[in-house]
Amino acid sequence: MSLLDHYAEQLEQLKQQGNFRQFTANEQSGRWITIQDRTMLNLASNDYLGLAADLSLREEFLDTLKIERALFSSSSSRLLTGNFEEYEQFENSLSKAFGRAALLFNSGYHMNIGILPALCDSKTVILADKLVHASMIDGIRLSTAQYVRYRHNDLQHLEQLLQKYHQDEQVERIIVVTESIFSMDGDETDLAALAQLKQRFAKTMLYVDEAHAIGVRGEQGLGCAEQYGVLDQIDFLVGTFGKAIASVGGYIICDSIIRDYLINKMRPLIFSTALPPISMAWSDFIFNKVLSMQQQRQHLAEISQYLQQAVIAKGFSSPSSSHIIPINLGESQAAIEKARYVQQQGFYAMPVRPPTVPQNSSRLRISLTSLVQKPELEQLVECL
Repeated sequence: MSLLDHYAEQLEQLKQQGNFRQFTANEQSGRWITIQDRTMLNLASNDYLGLAADLSLREEFLDTLKIERALFSSSSSRLLTGNFEEYEQFENSLSKAFGRAALLFNSGYHMNIGILPALCDSKTVILADKLVHASMIDGIRLSTAQYVRYRHNDLQHLEQLLQKYHQDEQVERIIVVTESIFSMDGDETDLAALAQLKQRFAKTMLYVDEAHAIGVRGEQGLGCAEQYGVLDQIDFLVGTFGKAIASVGGYIICDSIIRDYLINKMRPLIFSTALPPISMAWSDFIFNKVLSMQQQRQHLAEISQYLQQAVIAKGFSSPSSSHIIPINLGESQAAIEKARYVQQQGFYAMPVRPPTVPQNSSRLRISLTSLVQKPELEQLVECL
């Protein structure tokens, strides 16, 4: 028996279940995507404000970039020689906007697998929403903390767990881990209620991932925490630049003590080559543009509300209150067939299947951007 046979059998099982994945080459232009000579409306992108597709922004950025600052590698971790002025400038921009210290990471995944293991010890309890992202689950598993996952968005269940562990003298701190907008269902945590709950339990700290809210929510696009007025009540406010901010990397907004602690304790930060300075300069350039993009945010909110209501009217249950709108179909094969059909009609929507989502909850995941127009969504609804 070949040593590869085990893996070949596993792949065959995935194919039989309709859960086999592979890369797809494509070309993108604005809100359109072309795959194998078929051009479709792109409803699978996380470019929520359409900035990654904006050629004029790239031209403006490159026109202002001095060639000596066009550094495509940092060649080191930040603690060695990789702490270029572009890092300092971007962190200053973030600190000015959020009102607290900021620290940058190579990706949202690096961020979530590194922060919690650095912060937690055996006297820490992590209470995590059942549906937090895989990167947070991996970070929790890498930590030495005891952890419990509370029912999705069930703050009453969370309160019961807080009462239990807050009374335990062996527990020094409790970290509640959640997303603000959940990546697969598009529903939200009640951040205002969560912040109020925190005030009742002195050992409690909040870890909130705004990956799908940064740029999209709040007057300046600082996320749901800004929208609901709780920016200063979240101890570890994290997010990514690979979605609405049209770049790469992750960040944390926190107290300066936490920032210094992570610089000294967080392994993915200490032992990774830093992102290229040109990436940081681009992120800073885009972030400062995003602060005043209320018009794009408003349009995205309007088309999102339309599609949320239209999907329900078509008979599909949907918990979404955001620009991420799932169309739940159950079995993986049903999701694959529906995706193939809407793609034939000119709409690029992707099937999402286990293990990304629970068994029997395969769906089309519609991811809206501000480039999409309402008449196009009306045509999509006719296809459902």
